[in-house]
Amino acid sequence: MTGISRRSFFIGSAVAGVSTLTSAGRVFSLDAALESLYGPAPGIAKLNANENPYGPSPAALKAMMKASAHGAYYVRESAQRLREMIAERHGLTTDHVVLSSGSSGVLTYLALASSQQGAILAPDLFWDTTSLMGVRNGSNGIMRLPKSASLAIDLQAMETALNADISMVHVTNPNNPTGMVLDSDELRAFCSRASEKCTVLVDEAYNELTDDPAASTMIPLVKAGKNVAVARTFSKIYGLAGMRVGYMIAKPELLEKVKQYGLGDYGLNQAGVAAAVASYNDEAFLAFSKTKIIEAREMVSEAIRRNGLTALPSETNFMFVNLGSTNADSFRAAMADRNVLIRGIYRDYNHWSRVSMGKLEDVQMYVDALPAALEAAS
Repeated sequence: MTGISRRSFFIGSAVAGVSTLTSAGRVFSLDAALESLYGPAPGIAKLNANENPYGPSPAALKAMMKASAHGAYYVRESAQRLREMIAERHGLTTDHVVLSSGSSGVLTYLALASSQQGAILAPDLFWDTTSLMGVRNGSNGIMRLPKSASLAIDLQAMETALNADISMVHVTNPNNPTGMVLDSDELRAFCSRASEKCTVLVDEAYNELTDDPAASTMIPLVKAGKNVAVARTFSKIYGLAGMRVGYMIAKPELLEKVKQYGLGDYGLNQAGVAAAVASYNDEAFLAFSKTKIIEAREMVSEAIRRNGLTALPSETNFMFVNLGSTNADSFRAAMADRNVLIRGIYRDYNHWSRVSMGKLEDVQMYVDALPAALEAAS
């Protein structure tokens, strides 16, 4: 290093976002153009991926800086430490926990394993990316429930649909893209009964954002020995989407089916795991993020009300907005013209639009652009 220490470089890069690195006589300037390789360009409101732009937390940034200096080594002890922390919180052993690159890894692996045995039963509308990847190479597919007028997951209909051809039930709670959360007691009773017939997967990517995370989780069913798997991620409230750390909690024999397709700790990176360890018990940062997300939801709720629209009740960092007669893809394009990135059509829900809660100034851009975008898309 010439003119700048490694430590000051990393601190400057992580916190300020702009620095200069001199290495072997060459100078690399981290200007705005290079910054946009890692996130939205200046002036762009990125509200399309359910990310938490307030992360990583200060503690996570410090941990990543330290861990990156040891990036020459494969992840080992740090991953074990993270498993220990997760297991300890829930009164389980570490063989009840498997880590992966985001929760996408474990979700896909379990879907792949299950599709070898039968079909996956799921709602008509859910975050189906991993299930679709899982069934791609199997002889069984996804059996979707009929559409629900309320767009809520119909647990009674799901239980009625269970038969010998179903190997796994997939429930996302809160659901994505709807943002709605299921009644905890009803879901717990359903999972307990359904797990007697097949594996039950509950994707809890947004659990920490719910009004009562402890009541909403189905992890106690794992502790009770049920055939239930729960997936979690550090990509959402923890603000670590780009660091790719997630996990699944289930009984060890079920996790063996997942592990046969995964890379184990070799699929992880030192900085990401370090950030997860530093973030896991960072209650101050989680509370800060949740407060900002709720404030953003209130801003969006008021804006859509003023513009004659409605949205589904959400306990997540996104909202599913009913555009009435406006096409969601047209609305997305109109918003993009105004530097606001949101999601368009999901499946054939042509008039529903998902918007994520980002930084408040970015959410304000959505609010300000809403009237003109609706008019342009109509």
